Amino acid sequence: MFRRQLSWILLCLAVTIALQGAAAVMALLQAERKVMDGRIASDLHQSFVTLSATKQRLRAWTTQYLMGAGGDPTERDALHQRMVRTLTELSALAEESASRQRSAGVAPEHVARRDAIEVLNDSVQALGATLQSLSAQPADARATEAWDTLDEWFEQSKGRDLRQLISESIERERMAMERERQAADESLRFMRTLWLGISLLLLGFALAAALYVHRALRQPIDALVVGAEALRQGQLQHRIPMEGTHEFAVVAQSMNAMAQDLQHHRQQETQLRQLLEAQVRARTDALRQANESLQRTDERRRQLLADISHELRTPTTAIRGEAEVTLRGKDRPAAEYREALQRIVEVSRQLATAIDDLLLMARSDMDGLTVVRQPVDLHESLQYALVGVSALAESHAVTLGDNPLVPGQCMVLGDGVRLTQLVTLLLDNAVRYSKPGGRVWLSGCEEDSEGGPFLALQVHDQGIGIPASELPHVFERHFRGALARGHRASGSGLGLGIAWRLAQAHGAQLHIASPTDPINPGGTCVTLRLPLISPTQAEAWSLDDPPRSPGSPASSRS
Repeated sequence: MFRRQLSWILLCLAVTIALQGAAAVMALLQAERKVMDGRIASDLHQSFVTLSATKQRLRAWTTQYLMGAGGDPTERDALHQRMVRTLTELSALAEESASRQRSAGVAPEHVARRDAIEVLNDSVQALGATLQSLSAQPADARATEAWDTLDEWFEQSKGRDLRQLISESIERERMAMERERQAADESLRFMRTLWLGISLLLLGFALAAALYVHRALRQPIDALVVGAEALRQGQLQHRIPMEGTHEFAVVAQSMNAMAQDLQHHRQQETQLRQLLEAQVRARTDALRQANESLQRTDERRRQLLADISHELRTPTTAIRGEAEVTLRGKDRPAAEYREALQRIVEVSRQLATAIDDLLLMARSDMDGLTVVRQPVDLHESLQYALVGVSALAESHAVTLGDNPLVPGQCMVLGDGVRLTQLVTLLLDNAVRYSKPGGRVWLSGCEEDSEGGPFLALQVHDQGIGIPASELPHVFERHFRGALARGHRASGSGLGLGIAWRLAQAHGAQLHIASPTDPINPGGTCVTLRLPLISPTQAEAWSLDDPPRSPGSPASSRS
């Protein structure tokens, strides 16, 4: 229905446009004809004016010649030929005007024009013959006779006055020119009126058709748009309320059927998806558990490798340094070799303990670190640590200070091997991040607190320092600050983390002062606070379990 109506509307518009085009063509043809008539009338008027002017010039030449004042025959012939050509053009224009204008109102005008042209043509031919035989007048000839002769030649022909004839012809052609000009203006006005009227008619028809189409199509199109938007938003239960047999009703019925089919398929898809999601969740949980287990295993493996590379570096460096120092120079007494071998044995025992710890770390991430709590003289642990790091300090051109503790005066409850390892880590870290020519030294003092006396052992260096913004992260595993990476690219960031764990296992506190700290500007100060025990407590504990050497292997007691 809507298709048929649109077809009729478009057909009517096409017919109206065709009529407008035909009317425009007719108006253009009419205007063109009027313009041509006006141009011919203008040419006729101009030709008569030209003929009159040429005749007057030829008469002036003839007067000059008759008076004996000279005169070029070439000029005479040129003027005569111009009059002949002008008459020929007038004849052609008169015939064209007569053929274009067939109305009875202008017939007398054509007759008068032809008559004037015939008279003028005869006059010009006779004038030409006369001028060819013209001779100058004698000097005693009277002027009046010469003037009358000129009038007879130039102004009389077949008993008619040529001046009056030309004047009437010029006036007649002027009026004809004005008439044709007015006719052309009328044609243009008619054409404008016609075009404006047809344009207004076409515009009115187009507006009426657009209004009709808008009113007829708005409701069904709005309903289809709402339905399509509902389907786009997933509202498959929406139905387009449109009945009938027209095109939009057919589209609406198709969309409703499609929505119903989609709703049915969606229900089936939802059921299948729920079943599949349940299976995927079960499989995903299993894969996630397996992946987490693999990640934990891989993380432990990587941490083990990193810890091994770090923990084995210091003992092996100490062993190599001790051997190089002993073998350097001339032969030495056997006592010195025995002392060096003894130190190598002690460091080897520390290396074995470190290997056991690393294996334990791989199994439990250092949560189950073995610590044998016994009374320990911290002076001995510091001495072993200083001996173990001395070779490293020498290779780095760093001066290592002496043991500040007095033997037997600083008893703590802990593991001698672990304490040696802890202090060695702190000294190793201070030496490695010191500049050549720097100095690393220790200091210790006793502090009182509510829980009992503490020993504050401090490791000082003059190295690169640690920015205050990085201090909260220095005990994190694998953390290395910007200055540390720039000073030494091969570090792993494990030393301070392991030292912090060892301090925690002994109930101790570990603190690092930043380079901007007023306590130690320009370097790093690591403070280890260990709880002290009295000599009576140490003696009572020794009766149950004799203390072991700081370099001996760890026992099974924890």
